[in-house]
Amino acid sequence: CAKVVGDVMGGYHPHGDASIYDALVRMAQAFAQRYPLVDGQGNFGNIDGDNAAAMRYTECKLTAAAVLLMEGIDQNAVDFRPTYDDQDQEPVVLPAGFPNLLANGSSGIAVGMATSIPPHNVGELIETCLILLEDPEASTETLMQHMPGPDFPTGGVLVEGKASLLETYETGRGGLRLRARWEVEHLERGTWRIVVTEIPYQVQKGRLIETLADLIDQKKAPLLGDVRDESAEDIRLVLDPRARTVEPEVLMESLFRLSDLEVRVPVNINVLDATGTPGVMGLKACLQAFLDHRRDVLIRRSNWRAERIEKRLHLLEGLRIVFLNLDEVIRIVREEEQPKAALISRLNLTEVQADFVLDTRLRHLARLEELAIETEYKALTEELAGLRALMDSRARQWKRIGQDLAEVRKALPSPRRTIFGEAPEGGASAPIEAFIPREAITVVLSERGWIRAAKGKVEDPSELKFKEGDSLAFLVPAFTTRPWRADPPDDRSGGGRRDCRPVCPPAGGEADGRLESRLWLYRAGRRAAGPEARRQTGAERRDGGLPARDRRPRRGDRRQHQDAGLPGVGAAGDEPRQGREIPVLPSGRHGRCYGLRRGDRPGLGRRGRASPQLARLA
Repeated sequence: CAKVVGDVMGGYHPHGDASIYDALVRMAQAFAQRYPLVDGQGNFGNIDGDNAAAMRYTECKLTAAAVLLMEGIDQNAVDFRPTYDDQDQEPVVLPAGFPNLLANGSSGIAVGMATSIPPHNVGELIETCLILLEDPEASTETLMQHMPGPDFPTGGVLVEGKASLLETYETGRGGLRLRARWEVEHLERGTWRIVVTEIPYQVQKGRLIETLADLIDQKKAPLLGDVRDESAEDIRLVLDPRARTVEPEVLMESLFRLSDLEVRVPVNINVLDATGTPGVMGLKACLQAFLDHRRDVLIRRSNWRAERIEKRLHLLEGLRIVFLNLDEVIRIVREEEQPKAALISRLNLTEVQADFVLDTRLRHLARLEELAIETEYKALTEELAGLRALMDSRARQWKRIGQDLAEVRKALPSPRRTIFGEAPEGGASAPIEAFIPREAITVVLSERGWIRAAKGKVEDPSELKFKEGDSLAFLVPAFTTRPWRADPPDDRSGGGRRDCRPVCPPAGGEADGRLESRLWLYRAGRRAAGPEARRQTGAERRDGGLPARDRRPRRGDRRQHQDAGLPGVGAAGDEPRQGREIPVLPSGRHGRCYGLRRGDRPGLGRRGRASPQLARLA
């Protein structure tokens, strides 16, 4: 590739070699170009984002698609202009056997303008062109029945609505939502995992994996447990859920919002028309401009071919005259001092024909050559008549263009890679408990009903501080994602051990706009009143207060309980049964716990203030 880069830099592009080689590498990458124009040998990079090898280590040649783009360039199909140093000529545009602008797409910026054209399928584009040839008045909606949308080299799932796509192709501006393609693999014991087989266009796989790993580390993707790259030649990204109870659709919808598994592809079909004027075109205008260009190329190539045929027929006519007067021609060549003038005067040949006859070898004047000349003359005469009829008829020109496009479609067979799908409206939602990060905490409950959560594990309970006259009642190690239960002291162990084990929270849902999420604790011999214990029966309401020796009730507390519809404070001697299941939540007028909204007034704290660290438990 170093020689190619050097030739381009010396003859056509007097700038750095890096930009030339980068353009060459991109045209050879199958994940960047829907139809690569360069067939590369060596390391030309990969979808992970790795760079290509140095140009001295790689080789390249043109692909079939590139040959179709330049077919007829040596037949005066397009205009040429001088290069930057006036030493050579370069084409203004390429003949373009297929609409490469839409097939491979384009993106870039210029002075005061930008363009962003997604790639499409050549077969669908050609089919759309054929429909446009049959019905020039066809609408964009009709054309989209044959070309429904972009076709990206990396595949993926296009989740943009049909109405949005129609508006984009009509106006030339818009955007597309492209998602990764994934599937669920079911494993043993009811477990499963998600395998991503295609990623969105222009997304580097290595950077995508780093993003997903960062989301896990930063606890921004609580439903995702792990991500692995098991790709070989094909893409295979394995996503393990945090728990098998999570729905695969919910997990993927959350990742679509947080990562490049879903991207927004801008569409801005800003192009130059035949006169070199920039403007935004829709799908129909682009295809019509391509067909007009192909008609100009066809006419120019036909004129060029007709001129060459006329010149060849003129020479063949001279040879036919020579065969009819072969002996005279031989005598003139052997005896005349100026055979050229003699041939022109005696056989009525032109100067071009006389020169051609004198340059012809004797072996070409054999009998077999005479038959070949007659056959060639007849074939060229018929071809010339066809070319003249083609140039005189506009209908025949469009028919010929349709035939050429059909041949191109056979030469570039390629099934669609990008499929169409539908995104759920609003996205699949997970329960709010699923988005709580899993962290180790220690729940601290005091004798007077104060509760708080400390991060991590409390090794030394003596370091905990309480209000005057209060002390530690329970110390429960737990996690923010799991409820725990503290059982009464085990008499067999001397009353000093408290057994803590996980327990499911009571069944509940939304009531009065509040999520019924509770921390359920057991305590030996007494019960702290739970301000969130809503809808209790009369018997439970009678058992709901704190004993008088723990705390004397105040009128303000009783009023707060009545306003919130909660049980009041019990009287002295009101002892509940040992081991009774009770809900306990933080106290205070402004206390907050997971499941309570700001403004709820649980209200067991002194002067309505809660502990600075409150339990956020599900």
